[in-house]
Amino acid sequence: MSVKNIFTALVLVFTIAFIGGNMLYAQQGSISGNVYEIDHHHQHPLVGANVHWLGTASGTSTDEEGKFVLRVSVSLPHEVVVSYIGYESDTIMVNGPGEELSVVMEMVRDLDEVEVTGRRPGAHVSSLEPVLTNVITSNEMQRAACCNLAEAFETNVSVDVSYSDAVSGAQQIQMLGLAGIYSQLMIENMPGIRGLGQSFGLTYIPGPWMEEISISKGAASVVNGYESVTGQINVDLKKPEGPERFYFNAFMGDDGRMESSVNAAFDLGDDWSGMVMAHGELFSNEIDHNHNSFLDHPLVRKYNIINRYRYDREGVMDSQFGFNLMQEQREGGQKDFFANGESFGSDRFYGYGTNTTRFQAFARTGFYFQDMPDASLGTQLNFSHHSNDSHYGQRTYDGEQNTLYANVLFANRIGLSDHSFVGGASFLFDDYTEQLNDSTFSRRELVPGAFLEYTLHNHESLTLVLAARADYHNIYGLFLTPRTHIHFNVGENTTLRASAGKGYRVPNLISENTGLLVSNRTINVTGEIEAEEAWNYGGSVTRRFVFIGNEASLTGEFYRTDFINQLIVDVDSDYSQAIFHNLDGKSYANNFQVELHTEPLRRLDLIAAYRYTDVKATIGGQLRTKPFVNRYRGMLSASYSTIANEWQFDLTAQFNGPARIPEVSSSVLNMPESFEPRTESPSYTILNAQVTYRWRNMDFYAGGENLTDFIQKNPILNPHSPFDEGFDGSMIWGPLLGRKFYMGLRYAIER
Repeated sequence: MSVKNIFTALVLVFTIAFIGGNMLYAQQGSISGNVYEIDHHHQHPLVGANVHWLGTASGTSTDEEGKFVLRVSVSLPHEVVVSYIGYESDTIMVNGPGEELSVVMEMVRDLDEVEVTGRRPGAHVSSLEPVLTNVITSNEMQRAACCNLAEAFETNVSVDVSYSDAVSGAQQIQMLGLAGIYSQLMIENMPGIRGLGQSFGLTYIPGPWMEEISISKGAASVVNGYESVTGQINVDLKKPEGPERFYFNAFMGDDGRMESSVNAAFDLGDDWSGMVMAHGELFSNEIDHNHNSFLDHPLVRKYNIINRYRYDREGVMDSQFGFNLMQEQREGGQKDFFANGESFGSDRFYGYGTNTTRFQAFARTGFYFQDMPDASLGTQLNFSHHSNDSHYGQRTYDGEQNTLYANVLFANRIGLSDHSFVGGASFLFDDYTEQLNDSTFSRRELVPGAFLEYTLHNHESLTLVLAARADYHNIYGLFLTPRTHIHFNVGENTTLRASAGKGYRVPNLISENTGLLVSNRTINVTGEIEAEEAWNYGGSVTRRFVFIGNEASLTGEFYRTDFINQLIVDVDSDYSQAIFHNLDGKSYANNFQVELHTEPLRRLDLIAAYRYTDVKATIGGQLRTKPFVNRYRGMLSASYSTIANEWQFDLTAQFNGPARIPEVSSSVLNMPESFEPRTESPSYTILNAQVTYRWRNMDFYAGGENLTDFIQKNPILNPHSPFDEGFDGSMIWGPLLGRKFYMGLRYAIER
């Protein structure tokens, strides 16, 4: 794709962005918003706040996130009253349907002798979404170091994060027992990290940039495309109109890792606002604690910046747009590679290096219709460029990807207020060029599509979503994607959910399996690889109850994924090869999970969870358990705050069950006599802890990770002979880094 064509496409993107509509209302013929307080310069949602139309009995209350949706039952304009025990009531004029309110409550000043306290959940299951959605708020993320998205799931049992190899530092996630490539990673409901960015993409989103993470399981909405198989992970970034005017975070680990983030929001007039977020990371210590001659952690230097703007002309239009630029350099391998000043490609010592550049431009815009108050029109547009130059020993891997995504949506009601729909069209353009040694792989994908989603809201008890989309892929033909969701409330305290749907995705053989490049396996692709296709179905039940005088919730869920076609990566049949081929037989994943949220003592939050996973695929003609997937995982997490919220103590224990390891012939290994190849990993426990002290605008935090100091022994096979048969750094089933300690500072100025 030429520079001229890219420039023309960008001009077209932003031209369309300013004449389209955006951001569908969560529920039309209604108003919505959130209610919160400011405590120690931090925003906390108020759960159970009363919201009603002035002079009427028509009202609602806020949920666990402090959010509410209030149906319009009066003639507008009209005033709405927000009240909460111990706080001053607020009255706000509402001019038309679809308005979104943000209400800050203040405590009543003449009640100083009355103490009003409460714990607000940082991680919880959304009670409003028809799809089972776990929400991780910024408060929850601050319970750990959370320097990036990969570290945001330490107190969540639904998502696993692991290393793909023992050299590059690449991390990958698993959800519902399958690799993260089967879950759509979205940034503010637009495609985020995909394609060539999969290997290191989790580290491209800094923790201090994130406002909230929503983890939706099972069949996702057709509005966002056809690629979701096991669900979606949507990251909401901090916005110009948010509560923070300035934010600073500094982090330092005892291993020498240093990171810093600065966020600054500013107003440019009555209608304009903007924000700049900058992040830097440096890791320059050459550490080899296990004495296998390889660095335990790659050397990293990263710069990341995002500049975004919002134009909001009340009652006319709303637009958000901006760009993101990132540059990262990683180097690793044997310590002697650096000590001897070797160049990449050396045949004396193993050296690894990756230089990555990413650019992204995005725009979301919208118009309001005065003559159609229940209708909305929206556009979502995104352009991204990714390039990387990599060396894995004597292997070279270079890649470039240009992606253009456009989505146009229209929503309205159908007659009665309980019926609504959203429909629209999308276009996805991907241009890939990859080169592995002397082999070049290029492809250009053009995928136009259309979708329709119907929703029935039957009072407060039933929500039914029927949806379908059709996309035409220029290489793989027609993709038909039906999906459905049911959300049913049994009384006030029990919620049932069920979903079923289909998903497709086109695999990227090399970029999604870069861990295999840290080995001397030959890449063997047999046949023409087809698009992956799978069904996902399952459901959940959530029960809310009172436990020791406080609210608690228990959620049980089961999901199954059945593949019609899947890319199989066979590392079992021949230790000298990694064989890629289409599925020839069965492949499925069963996932059962139960999770309890409770507050047994005031200001003490507890989360207890257990997950069992059964994942099998036909590998080498046999139906085998998929390697490196833990059979079970448990978690116990506790968070306690003092009365004034000055001190907070967090502790999380993760219990990891065994996982299958591909068999390795000991005859090809140059390892100590005491080394015995495993066919199954042991069970192990990881313990993380953090203490936070809040003083005025600042948070001081210190903590430790992997306090049990459990690490995988011999993570690299044949480490002293990296150019001989048997060298392999991709057989990773456990932690690579031992006990770590860190400290940091957060400073915020609220509006």
